[in-house]
Amino acid sequence: MKYTQWRVWLAAAVLAGCGQAASLQAADPAADTACALDGMVLRDYPGAKAQIRYTDGKTDYFCDVVELLRTLLAPEQARGNSAQYVQDMGKADWNHPQGHWIAAREAVYVVGSRAVGSMGPTVVPFAQLSDAHAFVAREGGKVVRFADITLAMLDTRMHGH
Repeated sequence: MKYTQWRVWLAAAVLAGCGQAASLQAADPAADTACALDGMVLRDYPGAKAQIRYTDGKTDYFCDVVELLRTLLAPEQARGNSAQYVQDMGKADWNHPQGHWIAAREAVYVVGSRAVGSMGPTVVPFAQLSDAHAFVAREGGKVVRFADITLAMLDTRMHGH
């Protein structure tokens, strides 16, 4: 292979990879975007939102982080090649969250707090551990990492609300 052909092939491969990576970046929902599970319009409710981006171009949005976490923890819901995002509530406005998307698996979460989202008591994501601890000081709850979340923790009826 000639040097010039090799450079063209390498550039094409890099651009193809960038296109796939870009398609899996978090995307803000439109004003009328509805939750993938229940059809509720996301902007009508407070609290962090969530999304799953698929390589086929589809995005599922969730009006509450609990819905995303239940989906990810249910093995029958596995669907290949996706990226999952939640909003960093250390930066986003609780009543009108926009932007501030972070990888769901890298976030830290507060479970069992007094925070209420679209579905009632909710789980609150943060990019920074210090923001999560400050939230616990104000609203109660416990800080956990994604890997430590269980379906039992997502049963908000157990948190006394």
